[in-house]
Amino acid sequence: MNIILLGPPGAGKGTQARILVEERNMVQLSTGDMLREAKDSGTEMGKVVAEVMASGNLVTDEIVIGLIREKLETTEAAGFIFDGFPRTLKQADALGELLEEMGQTLDKVVELRVEDEALVKRITARSTCGDCGEVYNDVTKPIPADGKCVKCGGTEFKRRADDNEDSLRTRLMAYYKQTSPLIGYYYHAGIHSRVDGLGEIDEIKAAIAEKLDS
Repeated sequence: MNIILLGPPGAGKGTQARILVEERNMVQLSTGDMLREAKDSGTEMGKVVAEVMASGNLVTDEIVIGLIREKLETTEAAGFIFDGFPRTLKQADALGELLEEMGQTLDKVVELRVEDEALVKRITARSTCGDCGEVYNDVTKPIPADGKCVKCGGTEFKRRADDNEDSLRTRLMAYYKQTSPLIGYYYHAGIHSRVDGLGEIDEIKAAIAEKLDS
C-alpha cells in the first residue's frame, strides 16, 4: 500500500508516519532525507543534487521524481509513505505518472485536520530529540523528567528556529495556497479521507488505521 499523509505544518504527519513504519513495515520517503542522502552518495543523481544545492537553486520536480524512482526500484517494503511530496497539483500528476509507469498505485491519502489556533499552540510548544528526531510537546508529551528520550535515550533536545507563531502563520499560508488543492484532487480520485489530528497520538493512529484498512 502506497499512501500520502496530508496536513498543515504541525499536524502530526511525521509522528504518524514513524508509527506506520514501525508497525506496518512501510518506508517513509521524505523529500528532505532523500536529498541529503543523494547529495552525499556520490552517484550521478547525487552529483546533480549536490551541484544544485551548492548553487543555492531549488531542486526541480524532475530531480525529486528521479530520487523517488530510485527508492521504489531499490527498496523492499510493504508500502511507501510519501512525505513532503507532492506539494502541488503538478507534482501530484508527476507522482501519479511515475507510479503508473512502474506498475504501482497510490492507494490512500489521509488528511490530518487541525485548526490553525490549535496548531499555533502545538508548534510553539514542540521540541525534538537531537539524535533520533522523536517529537515532544511541552503540554501533551513533555520531555521525560530524567531528560532522556524515550526512544533512543538521547539527552539533547532542540526547537526549530521557525517554530514560532509568525513563522508558522507564514508556513500555513504557503500550505493553503500550494498544497490544500491536493485535497480536492485526491477526493475526486476517490482515495482521500480525513481524520481529526487533535486527539491523542494513539487515537489518531487508530483513526488512520481504520481509513487504511477500509
